[in-house]
Formats: sequence, C-alpha cells, structure tokens
Amino acid sequence: MKIYFVRHGHPDYKTDSLTELGKKQAEAAAERLKNCNIERVFASSKGRAVQTAEYTAKLFGLEVIQCDFIREIGWGSADGEPMFGNGQPWVISEKYISEGKSISEKDWQNDELFKNNVVVDSYKTVAEGLDEWLKQLGYKREGDYYRVTVENVCRNVAMFSHAGSSSAALSHMFNIPFPRMCGIIDIECTSVTVVELSGKTGDLVSPKIRILNDAKHIEGICVENFYGN
Repeated sequence: MKIYFVRHGHPDYKTDSLTELGKKQAEAAAERLKNCNIERVFASSKGRAVQTAEYTAKLFGLEVIQCDFIREIGWGSADGEPMFGNGQPWVISEKYISEGKSISEKDWQNDELFKNNVVVDSYKTVAEGLDEWLKQLGYKREGDYYRVTVENVCRNVAMFSHAGSSSAALSHMFNIPFPRMCGIIDIECTSVTVVELSGKTGDLVSPKIRILNDAKHIEGICVENFYGN
C-alpha cells in the first residue's frame, strides 16, 4: 500500500479555506496524482484540507473521508505562562540548532520547552489516530513497526492534511523525534510525500519513504518561503 500525504493548498486561515492561489495548487496536485490509481481519499476535517482533497476526489470519482485525528496540531503554553516562540515546534527546533543542542532526543516530550507545551498532546492525538487508521487499512502497530493483518485492503490512498500534523504522522511512523522532523523538513503547500507499506499477512514491516516533499507540480504558482500550517 502506498500513502500519498498531501499538504493543503495556500490558505485563508480566517475562513479556513483556500485562496485563489491555493485552488490552483490543489488542481495541480490532483493532476500530479491522476496516474496514481488512488482508491480512497482521506482528509483532515479542517476546511482547507477538505477543499484541497476535493479536487483529487472528483478526479477519481471518490468521496472525501474526513478524519479528525490529523487536524492541524496546536502549540503553546499549557498553563498560560510565557513560552519561547509561543511554543511553535519549528521555532524551538531552530533555537536548539542555533545553540548546538540536540533535536534528536527520544524523550523530547520532557524537554524544558516541550513538557508544558500543548503540542505534546496534539502529537499524541495524531500518533494514536494514525495507528488506528493504519490498523483499519491492514497494518497494526507493534513496537516500532507494523504487522500486516490484511493484505491489499487498499493499494493506494491519499491523505490531505497540514504541515504540522503530517510532520507528526511521519515522525511517529518512522520513529524520528518530532523536533528533529520539524528541523529537517519544511512541508510546502500541496507537496506530496509517498510512504509505502508492503508485506504478506503476518509479516512485521517498516514503512518506507518513496518520495519526500515533492512540489514540482506547483512550480511557477507557489509562494516562496511560505511555511504556514
């Protein structure tokens, strides 16, 4: 099975929808996926993700299945006390990098700038929801890997989400500390990341990244240096 993770198009956050630019990007993303034999289209239940997904769903004659677990993550102080960078994980990761501090600690949730950050609970929501979703698709989490329970429930699915929630999902799937993931990748609008899970029933397998953050389909219609969520 291949999972096509796609970030939403350029957004109007006030209305939780796509801008005209975002609509063009979503259309380009659908064109990018047209030969990928997508069998199911999933999306975060946020408007900007659903609207982006609709272009691909229409192309394949499918419905958009909305998922709450992969709505955009939150961040900030859990108790209202001031927090560096308002608790935004990308800002924290850049701070650590500039100071030469590791962003690869497995116990990152208990770090001083994360332990009181609501992003920890947001991450947990994505991780637990992702595992339940994958279980329904025939891959049950066991430790760091996945057990194939049913072969070929779907061969190709698309999941439309957000910069933060998809980073959290990839972090969990590949056992990469979340601050590390935030520090090494900026997920562009409608970029495509392809993760493959394969194996026969009963096999214990690791997911594999086949394509990472591919945004060639929006060359000429993208916004440079846009890293919203």
